[in-house]
Parts: sequence; structure tokens; C-alpha cells
Amino acid sequence: MSIEIGKFNNLQVVKIADHGVYVDGGEEGTILLPNRYVPEGLDIDDWVEVFLYFDSDDLLIATTETPKATVNSVELLKVIDTNRVGAFLDWGLPKDLLVPFSEQQHPMKEGESYMVYVLHDHETDRILASSKLNRYFEEESQTLEPRQAVDLRIFDKTELGYKALINNKYLGLIFHVDAFRPLKIGERLPGFIKAIREDGKIDLIISQHSSGGDSSLEDQIMALLKASGGESSLTDKSDPDLIYRQFKVSKKKYKNALGALYKRKLIVITREKISLVKVQKTSSIWG
Repeated sequence: MSIEIGKFNNLQVVKIADHGVYVDGGEEGTILLPNRYVPEGLDIDDWVEVFLYFDSDDLLIATTETPKATVNSVELLKVIDTNRVGAFLDWGLPKDLLVPFSEQQHPMKEGESYMVYVLHDHETDRILASSKLNRYFEEESQTLEPRQAVDLRIFDKTELGYKALINNKYLGLIFHVDAFRPLKIGERLPGFIKAIREDGKIDLIISQHSSGGDSSLEDQIMALLKASGGESSLTDKSDPDLIYRQFKVSKKKYKNALGALYKRKLIVITREKISLVKVQKTSSIWG
């Protein structure tokens, strides 16, 4: 039987002691589940769902508590201490989670929160965290395509824009002009693949619904057009249900927004489609 360190495992109780119960850890031997975590009525041969990690003495131990992150996950965690070894994060367990200096994208500060990837370092046999997500996720993709809808999570902010984790697998960039509003580190939101660059890097644009109250309906329409190659079949003649499904507004409000964009010479409207005007002034809503 194999177990997964840094994750939940369903293990069988093999021994009861004064200080807790021991569960079968396969090749790792028996693992202690301390008394304070033992569910009432747990007995020999019962099965129990436990999380496995290393305690302050670097011994493998079990708990029924739920941590804020598990191995191979990315989460926003707060720094509660720093020292000569690195930064320590609160991940909801008695022993704090270490981010060595070598795994810090930027020097971490106490009281600040960072997006980190949690890993089981097999060389040191420790559970660690890293804010250098580019070490663990791909920055290029052969499968993603422009206009494709994706799930995003913001993990860093740069001078160019916001770095985002795509579908929990790839890394991409949302330029400030394509964000429409300030984004928060750790924020989850839907988006689109804007473009795949020649070097394989991924540019993103947030979807129309993620801009919320900070962005006008006109901005949302422009975002959809830009993410869709400059054209959309959703015109002022479209079915009201289709319009509502896309923008959560009435057909009348959508027609008014199209009219406003048309008057500003940002779009062209025909019976079949709406299109971006190819030449736009720098004073447009795109900055």
C-alpha cells in the first residue's frame, strides 16, 4: 500500500495507545494520529480519513484537521514569520509551512499574503512551498487556442500587468489594458486566451462577466469582440435570451450600448454581425 504525503489518505487503525491511535502507513510503517484528532468511537480495524505531514520533529504524523493547502495545490497563504531559513506560512496546521529563500519570487514579508505552490521535496523529505510558479507550471502551450474560455487565478502583479494561472496548468499574462479594473492576488475569475505569441507565451483577457460593476457594458462588449477576433454574431437583432445569457442585461440595454459604441466609431453594425473598427484612436476605452 502506498500513501500520499501532504494529502488526505483513507487509512486503517492498527493500534490504540495512550497518546492516540496508529494507522497503517504501508511502507512508512505505522503513523500516529494524536488523541486530540481521534474521532469519537474510532476502534481497531476502522478506517479514517487523515492528512499526512511532518511535525516539528520531522516525524510523519496524521491529523483529521483540514489544511488550507495540500501538496500540488496553489493557494494564497499569509506569512507569519521570517528568519535566516526563509518565510513561514500559516496553512492551518500546528507546524508552519516553509518557503526557503531559493523558492521566493520576491522577498517575502511578515503579514503579507502570497500565492504559493505546495510540494513534497523528496530530496529533503519535507513539505515546502514556492512562489516561483514558473518552476512548476508551463509558460507555453500547444493545446490552448485564441478565444478559448479558461479559468484564471491571479498570482502576481508586474509593470506589464497581472500574471495568472490558467486552468491550474499554464501561466499567462493579462496586460493592464485588458484587465479593466484592479485585480487582487489570489482572485479567481473566468477569462479568454487573447493570443499565443510566437515564443509560445500566453496573453489573456478577462471575460465580460468578470469585470463586474467597475466596467461598463460597452467595455464588456469590446472585451468580447477583442477576444473573438474582432467580430461577434450577437447583434441588436439577436434573440433577447442570447443577449441576457452573454451579458446579463436586457435587449434594450444592449442595443443602447451598441448604439453608443457605434456613435463613438468603435464598432460597425450589420444585420449579421458587429465588428471592431480596425483603426481606433488612442483615446478610446482601451487606453
